[in-house]
Amino acid sequence: MTKINLKEADRIDTLTYNSNRSDLIIPEYGRGIHAMIDHMMSLADKEERLKCATAIVSVMGSVAPPEGSEEEGKNKLWNQLNSMTGHSLDVDIPINLLDAKDRDEAPLRLNYPKETSRAGHFGRTLEAMIKMAKKMEDGEEKSILIVKLANAMKIHFLTWNRKTVERSFISEQLKEMSGGALILPEDAVLESSAEILRSIRKTSDALERNRSGKKGGNQKKSSGNRNNGGNRGHSKNYNRR
Repeated sequence: MTKINLKEADRIDTLTYNSNRSDLIIPEYGRGIHAMIDHMMSLADKEERLKCATAIVSVMGSVAPPEGSEEEGKNKLWNQLNSMTGHSLDVDIPINLLDAKDRDEAPLRLNYPKETSRAGHFGRTLEAMIKMAKKMEDGEEKSILIVKLANAMKIHFLTWNRKTVERSFISEQLKEMSGGALILPEDAVLESSAEILRSIRKTSDALERNRSGKKGGNQKKSSGNRNNGGNRGHSKNYNRR
């Protein structure tokens, strides 16, 4: 090949865009590792192919270290290598490789709660506590729990609605959510709205300070004067004669 043809070949290879190349099976490992895998698959000797595969797995572990134990990480890397070869990795390794069907099988659907709540700002934890309180026998312990539930409802309400809330509203909400089983006593004293809002503001301010500290760090402005010591030669000495 002449010198001109070599330059032409280099220019053609340089202008080869990734959009014109084949898609990467696992993009996080990059095209270099995929090229190593293509070279490994071209080896006819099985022992040489195993040595090459072991070296590739080592490089994969340094590029994207797997989570979990050492054994779990090794299984993940070898299975990912097998996936990038199109599940045609023909080497002798003491690891059970996943079949293509098992890997491509969709996971089971999660059972999300389908019921909706008219008072979503109170949360499902409070609903569970109300169900538990309904099962309790009448007595001092149940009365204390009803007051605590009312206070928790008031805190939740003021967290999402930064206004005052009437005691009668909390009492009606507790009665409605419990199906009339939990009645707030008339002499029960709830926490003041002002105190709850003050506590919420303190928490919000602390979270905001932590966020701003993480982003920009604690930057303190220097209180020094740029002109300190700069006018030493201009000071007047009235005792000098």
